[in-house]
Amino acid sequence: MRLSAPASPEAKPISQLFQTAFTDAANAEEGTLVAGLVTALLAEPAEAHVQVFTAQQGQTLTGCILFSPLHYAQDKRRVALLSPVAVHPDWQGKGVGSALIRFGLEQLRLDGTEIAVTYGDPAYYGRFGFRQVTVQELPPPHPLSQPVGWQAMTTADTSTDAASFAPLQGPCTCLQPFDDPALW
Repeated sequence: MRLSAPASPEAKPISQLFQTAFTDAANAEEGTLVAGLVTALLAEPAEAHVQVFTAQQGQTLTGCILFSPLHYAQDKRRVALLSPVAVHPDWQGKGVGSALIRFGLEQLRLDGTEIAVTYGDPAYYGRFGFRQVTVQELPPPHPLSQPVGWQAMTTADTSTDAASFAPLQGPCTCLQPFDDPALW
């Protein structure tokens, strides 16, 4: 398996991967919603700082994750939202998603991002150092429908407590594709 941060990721195969993975995991409506989100994120200009990491086996795209910035009006720390993540159904359970997340978090650390945030299953993301946070510790861009899934970690060296950080000072803004209360 090859992990990479493609310089100019091709939107169509990446969007198709998300469509397939989310349709398989949930339903066609969810697949279409997430594929549309990914297409919009990939269309953001370079200065938006969307980071894309892919996994390939030979010429086959097996997985992909995206990170996009969250901006806190009263806080200068660099914060990235890990979302969404997809692994092709044929490759699930083979470590592709875990390898991508670890790879992406390491790239964030190297790029100077200080905090990674995600909104998902605490049992899954806890394996990587994420911990549940409150909206007081880390205000989201919109009210959360499932606050238990709001999680964060520092991207600090593993010799420190990766789950600890001082609360962020909001309000928080996100890129336009995520600026939809229905996604939160």
